[in-house]
Amino acid sequence: MQTHVKRLHGDWDLGFALDKHMLKSVYIGDDEYGHARFDNTRTPAGEALYQLKYEEHWDQAKLLAQAVHEDICPHLPDIGMVVPMPPSQYRQRQPVTEVAAHLAMLLDVPMFENFLLRQRTGAKLKDMHTREDKDAALKGKITLGHTFRGEGRWNALLLDDLHDTGASLNAACEALRACEKIAKVYVAAFTWKRPK
Repeated sequence: MQTHVKRLHGDWDLGFALDKHMLKSVYIGDDEYGHARFDNTRTPAGEALYQLKYEEHWDQAKLLAQAVHEDICPHLPDIGMVVPMPPSQYRQRQPVTEVAAHLAMLLDVPMFENFLLRQRTGAKLKDMHTREDKDAALKGKITLGHTFRGEGRWNALLLDDLHDTGASLNAACEALRACEKIAKVYVAAFTWKRPK
């Protein structure tokens, strides 16, 4: 998969995204229900994410994991575990968790599916227009769901699908840093939404 890796800045130690999500989106009119329709051209990473998340093409999880492994992980030293972002909505199979499982196998490290838990925020984050509103809605909503025993501290790779404002990732990083067994927090996203 061809990618254009971008550095992401936030409350994490180091983070990257594979590519922007969309190359072009052209309005082509409304459907019979009055909903706007668009002709979308996505990047390879954006298309793989779309196919995985909305068309349930689960083979795309392996492709995204391979791209993260090849194009992002070499920039992140000593990854000790993979943690998928907790989902904002229920699905029988979670796309980010599927990719996280494949990536953990490639890295030969554990993947902790329920390390982070997410409570509902009420309103959908995508309907909020400011970063401040998103931060307020997420306050205390992402928490630790796992405890560690034993010696040492681990560098965690937090995996997310689409980076927009970074509000959800920052809230997740805050929760991870509350765990004394976490050393550094890295971030890898499949795509980013906004040009920054």
